[in-house]
Amino acid sequence: MAYSVAFPVPGKPAMDFTDRILKCTDCGADFVFTAGEQLFFHDKQFKNDPKHCKQCKAKRARGNFRVRPETRTTCSECGTDTTVPFKPTQGRPVLCRSCFQRAARPPAAAPPA
Repeated sequence: MAYSVAFPVPGKPAMDFTDRILKCTDCGADFVFTAGEQLFFHDKQFKNDPKHCKQCKAKRARGNFRVRPETRTTCSECGTDTTVPFKPTQGRPVLCRSCFQRAARPPAAAPPA
């Protein structure tokens, strides 16, 4: 059942909101963006439509984020087997955790003479 809400804006013609069907970017399911929700978004001056259905939004709020796939590879610096949370691209060095932390740490300054 589709609803429609007219929203008068002083000095402008009334804005008409009607229920719209959107697609969730997480699960791909269709969900209804109701006229009332559109009115709320308009009042809050939100520029973008919602991207997630209520179930996926609730999942995100609980902290059930997508699990990143681990890729087995060899460290470019020390040669040990390691896993990384991304798919390495050709030509870029891949470091294990200890080599990465060593590279991220700035070198110690030499004591003044």
